[in-house]
Amino acid sequence: MARILYGVHGTQHGHAIRALILARHLRAQGHEFLFVSSEEGAGLLSREFPVERFENPGTRYKNQKLDTPATLRLAGRTLARRGAELARLAALIAAFKPDRAISDYEYFVPIAAKKAGIPCLSIDHQHVVSCCDHDVPWRLLPDYWGIRASIRFLFSAATDYLAISFYQPPPKPGARARLAPAILRQSVLERRPTDGSHILVYQSCGIRDAFAPYLRRLDREFRVYGYKMDKVDGNLTYRDYSEDGFLDDLASCAYVICGGSHNLMSEALFYGKPVLSFPVAGAFEQQLNALYLERLGYGRMASMDRLTPALLPDFEKGLPARRDRIAGGHFCGNETVFSLVEDFLRHGLLPGRS
Repeated sequence: MARILYGVHGTQHGHAIRALILARHLRAQGHEFLFVSSEEGAGLLSREFPVERFENPGTRYKNQKLDTPATLRLAGRTLARRGAELARLAALIAAFKPDRAISDYEYFVPIAAKKAGIPCLSIDHQHVVSCCDHDVPWRLLPDYWGIRASIRFLFSAATDYLAISFYQPPPKPGARARLAPAILRQSVLERRPTDGSHILVYQSCGIRDAFAPYLRRLDREFRVYGYKMDKVDGNLTYRDYSEDGFLDDLASCAYVICGGSHNLMSEALFYGKPVLSFPVAGAFEQQLNALYLERLGYGRMASMDRLTPALLPDFEKGLPARRDRIAGGHFCGNETVFSLVEDFLRHGLLPGRS
């Protein structure tokens, strides 16, 4: 069995949740793990696995927008410690003696693995941005070029790339990449969707003050996550996060209102739920997720700057057609991803590479 060094981007929970799904599956086969992560990701992973904390370049949000100064400060602080952190990681590699490395959008592990001659597989959603070409509106081109440069400069030292995405454009010629649908938590797979009347709302990356008052003016029942409180305010039921409660509400809702999170979109689509997406301004990956959501007929892209009274009624008119489009999709890639990763662990390359 293999010893696996696994680097996980620590900002928010999405990367760590994906890593846990994969690590639990591989641990059952006898593989051993040492994780490298930071922030929320390190806290979540450390409940089950050994974790070494390494700060990572990450994205900061404020008032439903990308906080560029804070994001750049974090990147600068991380890169300033690059030499010392790589030396620390090299010592960990010498002690742990990993056979393979995996990275979910983590900065240090692919670089250290390359120096040590250890094959490294990148598994994340972000590389769908850089490994594929996308037709984006001109207004998003600066953000598109910026994130592609960032991914290439900071997160492209792996041996192979497995991009997880509910949309799967063909990889660019010559790209060392495969694409697969999202991997889903067992707790998601265990639930069966039902057709309820409530609307699930999840906003986590800087909520606009005007959003809750806007929802209160509408004749709908909203179950709202992201405000970190339990409270009933008219037609709004605020709920602090619990996995069981959230997934029960997700599986039984009429549709979902959320930001631009790929993980939540994938879970909603797996349950057959259309999505109204408010991606964070300046966060290109979220913008791209929302663009594909709309182009594929699964939902609609919206803006917090344009909360018009007609927005939800107009969205609801298209729900039957969107549900039909979603019914024709495939949104669970667990078996595909597990098989590809197991091949990588055996051979040090993804299938089809030499």
